[in-house]
Amino acid sequence: MQVLLVEDQVIVRQGLKVILEQDEKITVAHEAANGQEAIHILEKHLIDFVMMDVRMPVMNGIEATRVIKQKWPHVKILILTTFNDDTYAVEALRQGANGFLLKTSESAKLIAAVHSCMNGGLTLHEEVAAKVMPKLLERSTETPRSEVSLSDREIAITKLVGEGKTNKEIASALFLSVGTVKNHLTHILQKTGQRDRTQLAIYAIKHDISD
Repeated sequence: MQVLLVEDQVIVRQGLKVILEQDEKITVAHEAANGQEAIHILEKHLIDFVMMDVRMPVMNGIEATRVIKQKWPHVKILILTTFNDDTYAVEALRQGANGFLLKTSESAKLIAAVHSCMNGGLTLHEEVAAKVMPKLLERSTETPRSEVSLSDREIAITKLVGEGKTNKEIASALFLSVGTVKNHLTHILQKTGQRDRTQLAIYAIKHDISD
């Protein structure tokens, strides 16, 4: 897994690199001090995963997330935040980030979050999830969508996506193959008009599909 670390404080970036590379499956291939540098790196190199701070000079994590998800939608993004960055983290999720984690998280939790995001999970730090979810689920100013008809199987899958489950976990819970789950998700995203599974998770909660 090729990881790009985006953090303007060098000492924090170095610490994160040491933590992540404790896992033999993770390689911190590139580092950037702001969102603009991150985009330049993505234009030249194959990156699987971006771990990014929110508050940075030149280009912050929110704007960088928007651009990255537009140009490279397959790239997973985990936002690092502090309690004071809650509002910024919410906006980053709206722009397509795959989760956020506090900078105070333990090493094991940080590594687990990377793998969860790579496997399709939606990672939200439990200490701040309850605080930011109401903001995340505020009614959009866009015209409300008409009711979407989902099959029982699609509802079951959407519910599990809303709970932050990965494709593998969904497949295990519903006794399906991972490939079948992926096919269902493609149809669900088309039916609901959502961009990706992060947006689908929010949709699930908004429409009381998730517990």
